[in-house]
Amino acid sequence: MKTAFLFSGQGSQYPGMGAELAERYGAAKEILECGSDILGFDLLKKLTDSTAEELAQTRLSQPAIFTVSLIALCAVRENDVENAAVAGHSLGEYAAMYASGMLSLEDAFKAIKLRSEAMAKAAENSKGAMAAVLNADNALIDEVCGSVGGFVAPANYNSPVQTVIAGEVDAVDAAIAKFAELGKRSVKLAVSAAFHTKLMQPAADEFKAAVSGFGFKAPSCDYYANLYGKKLEDFSDMPSYLAAHICSPVRFADELFAMQSDGIEAFVELGPNKVLSGLVKKTLKGVVNVNVENAETLDKALAALKG
Repeated sequence: MKTAFLFSGQGSQYPGMGAELAERYGAAKEILECGSDILGFDLLKKLTDSTAEELAQTRLSQPAIFTVSLIALCAVRENDVENAAVAGHSLGEYAAMYASGMLSLEDAFKAIKLRSEAMAKAAENSKGAMAAVLNADNALIDEVCGSVGGFVAPANYNSPVQTVIAGEVDAVDAAIAKFAELGKRSVKLAVSAAFHTKLMQPAADEFKAAVSGFGFKAPSCDYYANLYGKKLEDFSDMPSYLAAHICSPVRFADELFAMQSDGIEAFVELGPNKVLSGLVKKTLKGVVNVNVENAETLDKALAALKG
């Protein structure tokens, strides 16, 4: 069965995530030790002892989610699950880069540290908001975003029935009100920044300079990219790609369609929660769709993949 590994994005975190698999799989120890050394704090302690509010802070949530995704990756690989492709949602692209051999463990953690710090700083300097719009097509979303004062734009094309918009707080609120007038439901997200928009440009510039010397390798499997919504073919300038990625929309639904079109039959979400599994369910028909975040979900996934 041709399988793709999917990696969770920011917002999927919860207290205690990853602890069960970390205890069960010895390979997790190297991940936790490497990450703790680079980040300057005890990762396992942060995963097990942090409150939901603490984990929601960008400087912690990004490395924490990344770590749990890598622990879940260890778990499936130790159970002989192989993958033909990888994809991540936003932050998840970094776990995908590690999983595909594009970045070493050390460089991947260094990149996450630099990214989380740059994005947290940009968020503090330009307050923003995000909202999920349900059951509205792209043309209507573009029309509404263009009709309100201030800046608001699509940020995440998550599925055919969900698109996230982001921008200045007043503009997002005005768009929410406009969608309500049109009978379309929208839900404001618990973030204080407009990720994946031009408001993140300072973070993109800072991050690009910081990772310019990193050793990016060609991936060992197909790598699907948020920026283009399809398989990435050119890996010659990953710092520029990743900088653009910070302030450009995530085309995740297009990625899922592209993977299915390319013959992917099974999708395995690795990391906390099952946000991406939910998006697969809303987007694709006739595929195996599982998530791995603890021992129970691992056992269910193995049964589905090998049964």
